[in-house]
Amino acid sequence: MLQTSARLLRLLSLLQARADWSGPELADRLRVTPRTVRNDIERLRHLGYPVSARPGVGGGYRLGAGAALPPLLLDDDEAVAVAVGLRTAAGGAVTGIEETSVRALAKLEQVMPSRLRHRVVALQTATVQIPAPGPTVDADVLTAIAGACRDQQRLRFDYRDHDGSASIRTVEPHRLVHDRGRWYLVAWDVDRQDWRTFRGDRIKPRIPTGPRFVPRDPPDGDVATYLLRGVGAATWRYRARVTVHSPAAEVTGRLPPAVRVEALDEQTCVVDVGSDTPLLLAAYLGMLGVDFEVGEPAELVEQLRVLADRYRRASAGRRSETRPQEAVREPST
Repeated sequence: MLQTSARLLRLLSLLQARADWSGPELADRLRVTPRTVRNDIERLRHLGYPVSARPGVGGGYRLGAGAALPPLLLDDDEAVAVAVGLRTAAGGAVTGIEETSVRALAKLEQVMPSRLRHRVVALQTATVQIPAPGPTVDADVLTAIAGACRDQQRLRFDYRDHDGSASIRTVEPHRLVHDRGRWYLVAWDVDRQDWRTFRGDRIKPRIPTGPRFVPRDPPDGDVATYLLRGVGAATWRYRARVTVHSPAAEVTGRLPPAVRVEALDEQTCVVDVGSDTPLLLAAYLGMLGVDFEVGEPAELVEQLRVLADRYRRASAGRRSETRPQEAVREPST
């Protein structure tokens, strides 16, 4: 059994790691009796940590917010991660926290052991951050969304679509994802009864949050893959459903996550692919290195004919007497 001081630190670490704990769960983790857990919770309260308790079958303990911020317990890796995160946030894509990040970093580095400070400095010195262009997100918005994800509470917010139209959404927030300089919320849309991806810079949360919910299994089994598919496909101007004469497992490894591959049999699959222009789409399909069939769109079919004629002339070692067509012209907008 751990000594009292060590056990209190372990208990504090557990309370900080998750929003809610039942008494039996904490007792099992600490290898003590539920009565000892209750006594240790009371000791933490005397030290200034606001631990709330809910009685009953569904009750438990939660480390809440108090009038003053109590000390946080960080292990070595967590301290380094926080320091690196603060350095990154000082010049990142979240507005309103640059100066605050610098002040917090100064406090953290002041109390850091030299071995950890050297790790942080080495990492920072050896890396170069390239600011990502695009809209920024207010820190308060990210904090509100992250809190709802952590506490598994429904979130209502005003949302502005890409075309400027406004709506009010009610969602069960699942995860915040940062991708190429932008923040996204992956959530279950209660009204539409489906998973949706929302741009963080277009969200304006309505506080307070709603009731708690039971978490659902993530879409596609993985949030990152779901977001990459959704965000990548959303920018495609031209789409095609292509039959590829190769096993799905082999084709999947040659394509980015945004492309969905469905097996037809052991040697054939269907690929839902897209791109900004027919030329790029035709080039990507050619780089698969296997036979495929395309029926539509007409622009892609014509572009494949153009490229086939160009490659045929190139292999013959001569130019056509007439100037070849460079690319299929896109329709004017």
